[in-house]
Amino acid sequence: MRDVLIGTTNPAKIEYFQEILFGYDVNFLKLKDLGITCEPEEQGLTPKDNALLKAGFYGQYFDSVICHDSGLYFRELALDDRRQPGLNIRTPGGKARLNDEEMIAYYAELIHSLGGKVSAYYLNGFAVYNKGMIHSYMEDIEMKKRDAFYMVDTPSPKRQAGSPLDSLSLNRDGRTYFVDAQDTDCGGQDGGVSRECEERIVEFFTASLGLE
Repeated sequence: MRDVLIGTTNPAKIEYFQEILFGYDVNFLKLKDLGITCEPEEQGLTPKDNALLKAGFYGQYFDSVICHDSGLYFRELALDDRRQPGLNIRTPGGKARLNDEEMIAYYAELIHSLGGKVSAYYLNGFAVYNKGMIHSYMEDIEMKKRDAFYMVDTPSPKRQAGSPLDSLSLNRDGRTYFVDAQDTDCGGQDGGVSRECEERIVEFFTASLGLE
């Protein structure tokens, strides 16, 4: 059994890693299992940059680490628009870090100002620290734009800890929220991940960690 540290405190991300690598000979450790309370500064320009920063940082504490970072983008906004979430999903517009409910309120108001419904996509970056070597992978931006989903200004009453925007995000049927369904091709702050995208992510992790 291979021990692998998950470099995040986000419960939704931890659950996601456990799900996509279920069945592999790996035992996941959490930061709290090793008493790690400090976090790296995320100053990268892309999700992959920040995932690499995290992997290098947590690699100081353990031999095998997996990390993730994500950016959220609204197609209705220019990339340089100050309202564009980008990499600052929890600190939009230079705000102090928002908790889950504050995020829902902030983005519901923003989406309302944009007409009540926006086309959105997450762009995800991943990194692995494995015995002194760091590997990285970022999703294809054109594929993510193609798989964009809708976010609306009326939240579901349901909540997913660590992924509050699932309460504003609609599945491909256009009627149910991410939080309403467990088995869909969308969901989570991992970002509306299609089956094709997920297969590539799994291939990256298994190859980087040497899993069978």
